[in-house]
Amino acid sequence: DFAESKFTLYFLAYCHEQLPETREEKNKYIFSREAVLELTHNWGTQDDPNFQYHNGNKDPRGFGHIAISVDNIEAACARFEKCGVNFIKKLQDGKMNNIAFISDPDGYWVEIVACGVD
Repeated sequence: DFAESKFTLYFLAYCHEQLPETREEKNKYIFSREAVLELTHNWGTQDDPNFQYHNGNKDPRGFGHIAISVDNIEAACARFEKCGVNFIKKLQDGKMNNIAFISDPDGYWVEIVACGVD
């Protein structure tokens, strides 16, 4: 937490070992990872009754989506399907059979690609 600036950072990454204990060691570890997604929560929006999310995939367009790569895209999509994840585009839909799009609970799109696919 950064109380003086009223925001909290969350980092999503594959961690192969125990996280270090100190903040300095954690920062060094996090920013040396092969892939990290940083999410920022700016305090206050949860208390604003008029606050609305805009996911960028509807007009006016803005931020579109993030992408994650997986070792086995067919197995990943099968697991998403089994878990009831909402698909925007399944592998077999359209001309591009090497990508899929799912959405998170807030409607943000997440592109699923196979490792090594351009």
